[in-house]
Amino acid sequence: MTTTLKQFINDNLPKLEEELYSLVENIKAPSQLKESMLYSLKAGGKRVRPLFVLAVCNMFHNNQKEAYTVGAVVEMIHTYSLIHDDLPSMDNDDMRRGKPTNHVIYGDALATLAGDALNTLSFGILARMENITPEKRIELINLLSVAAGAEGMVGGQVLDMDGEKRTLSLPELENVHVNKTGALLRFSIESGAVLSDATMEERFALVEYAHHIGLAFQIQDDILDIVGTTEELGKTAGKDVESHKSTYPALLTLEGAKQKLEEHYQFAIAALGKIDKNTIILQEFAQYIVKRHN
Repeated sequence: MTTTLKQFINDNLPKLEEELYSLVENIKAPSQLKESMLYSLKAGGKRVRPLFVLAVCNMFHNNQKEAYTVGAVVEMIHTYSLIHDDLPSMDNDDMRRGKPTNHVIYGDALATLAGDALNTLSFGILARMENITPEKRIELINLLSVAAGAEGMVGGQVLDMDGEKRTLSLPELENVHVNKTGALLRFSIESGAVLSDATMEERFALVEYAHHIGLAFQIQDDILDIVGTTEELGKTAGKDVESHKSTYPALLTLEGAKQKLEEHYQFAIAALGKIDKNTIILQEFAQYIVKRHN
């Protein structure tokens, strides 16, 4: 990780996590439910999605508190999806981010409800953001409902489960990940553009960047499942291979997957070249995603 990106993360992560935790701690809800929600939120993670919101706002010199709120909302949606992904009826994982998964600690029922609570809370938070215009609030809610729902992340999860029963073609695999992984990353980046009053040209370029970053993120995940260790990843390594899942290395070989990763990285950087702003943080985020080890 470069010094510039590291400094950006060090400057913003504490404020982001303070906002994230306080939004849950201040709701009126059963104590065991809040405890389960906060357990997964506080389990760590790279916070890539909320940091993308902040990075785009930073590019437009927009340092409003609302960027941290939208970033917190994205992390809630992401965390709810992980809680549900780990359930026995889904991926049946007992470790996430180096800790026991939510259902291992709290049981399947409370884990499911904690995920439900994070999902629904996120939309309420957006609706109550009084320091941005009603038009922006509605646009953010609409964008998130598409990105997180049947037309985005949830739809991608269904395609992913369906793909476990057969070998997917490369276009089919990309369709899975454009939705399952890429849709929420796209929202993170596009929401920063909405908050910052980006022009349509700037927004189109950022969406193009998001598309390639989303695919690069998933390709690197697939590569790390092969070359990483359980300790490095904080989750069970080698699970994709063991379950004969369609992945980029499985379809393209490990070397072919690395080449495809580099292609998407270059396309992402080219998209940033269409924006007449200082894009250094977004460039370095792209580099971080393709070189990370967990």
